[in-house]
Amino acid sequence: MSTTEPTPDADLLQRLAALAVHAGANVQPGQFVSISAQVGGHEPLARAIAGAAYAAGARFVDVAWFDPLVKRERLLHSADEDLDVVPPWLGDRIETLGRERAANISLTGQVRPGVFADIDPARVGRDQLPALKQTAEVINRRELNWTVVPAPSVGWAQQVFPGLDPAEALRRLEADIRVVCRLDEPDPVAAWRARSDELQANAERLNARRLDAIRLEGPGTSLTVGLLPSSRFIAAGMDTVGGITHQANVPTEEVFTTPDPARVDGVVRATKPLTLGGTTVDGIEVEFRGGEVVRLDATTGADVMRRWIERDPGARRLGELALVDGDGRVGQTGTVFHETLLDENAASHIALGSAYLMCLDDEADHPRANRSAIHVDFMVGSRDVAAIGIAADGTETPLLVQGAWQ
Repeated sequence: MSTTEPTPDADLLQRLAALAVHAGANVQPGQFVSISAQVGGHEPLARAIAGAAYAAGARFVDVAWFDPLVKRERLLHSADEDLDVVPPWLGDRIETLGRERAANISLTGQVRPGVFADIDPARVGRDQLPALKQTAEVINRRELNWTVVPAPSVGWAQQVFPGLDPAEALRRLEADIRVVCRLDEPDPVAAWRARSDELQANAERLNARRLDAIRLEGPGTSLTVGLLPSSRFIAAGMDTVGGITHQANVPTEEVFTTPDPARVDGVVRATKPLTLGGTTVDGIEVEFRGGEVVRLDATTGADVMRRWIERDPGARRLGELALVDGDGRVGQTGTVFHETLLDENAASHIALGSAYLMCLDDEADHPRANRSAIHVDFMVGSRDVAAIGIAADGTETPLLVQGAWQ
């Protein structure tokens, strides 16, 4: 019997690579291109993307590898006071990519799920690498054309489909990725442009209402999220300061905005598990008062998430509110991917931490937007959770009910 580990489908990798380079980051001739990937499963797609980027005219492609097993050794042996140390050259690299107006493609999908499961959650929560605070700063300055794409691997597949043998689990994951990334379409790039047009139209209809707040109502959830005066919903395409249009997530099914971090009140219950730094956090329930988290509970991984929101004052406040309708392909698969990139596009979600300044029309509102070294999305929507718009005069209008725009 062969013990060779199954490998991802070569045709799928080539199609994903082309999608990441052209529909996602929109790599331009002469650009530097950075790829962020994990050792132990992302290598095949990283190499395919490098090839597609060079074919598109990239000047140089650099891969920033992250090894979860090396992080495990740090968590096991490092002194407590050293766990949150981040070498300055890691942040310098991101800042340099921004100054060079580079493209960045990040691969997602845990290659070694549960690798930190036997380690003290308090220690796991201290070491937040590979996340870097400089990433949010460069993104907010719109210096990078960037995207995040899923990378199929055996480790991730067995987390999503634990009852199947490795080869069958990988094939099932690949089949779902083909669907959610629209790789089953004759021209996936054109298909994403069409979907982007739909999402942007939804965002414009929301913006036309000039809402003051949005309330989420459902089982275990009653949360009111205030908006800033110039908050606007955006979707799909973004532009760099140099005018390069790119799609930050592939797939993407959301319309999102920047909330008022001082006006969030109520309780919200997560509807899907969250993978945070390699740890699964499930059954999340968060209570806000005056914009700040005053209680955070979870059935698993609570201590890890509590450590994340202790990073700085902004980590306990909201930086994003996103609405997702039932027409998106991610939710229609019925699969829980245990990966934020995909799961957040199956359900409406909120994010603790850093806000997106591009969602504010007026620079005068920029100082009021939340600032933090973290940005942690977790899913709070389902067909049973309604989104209700609230105008400045208190008038309420249903926005999303049973997954459908009203």
